[in-house]
Amino acid sequence: MVEISSDVIRGYNDTIILSILLKEPSYGYGISKEIREISEGKYLIKETTLYSAFTRMEKNGYIESFTADQDSTGNGKKRTYYRITDEGRAYYRIKCEEWDVTRDVVERFIEEKGEQNGNN
Repeated sequence: MVEISSDVIRGYNDTIILSILLKEPSYGYGISKEIREISEGKYLIKETTLYSAFTRMEKNGYIESFTADQDSTGNGKKRTYYRITDEGRAYYRIKCEEWDVTRDVVERFIEEKGEQNGNN
């Protein structure tokens, strides 16, 4: 199985994380696990990449963090959760539009290259 290079996807880590937070607040490991599951194991986000993204997006106002108990009894360990803000929702929409254009441009080159290889 081919895994996605972190260099290829770097510019869209924020978008990926925000898409998960659109559904509900979550914590680092939960987000990492969901990325792995949704990508069917093709993209494994590094912990340092994930927490750097949290720091950057919180600084930019796209997410906010809060502390909550790990379980509903209130007796568990505290965990840092993240939730998307209105600014984060707006940023997510912009990044999705940007992705549509990016995908269109890259596909033009990939399709053209495929046609050239077929003519050899």
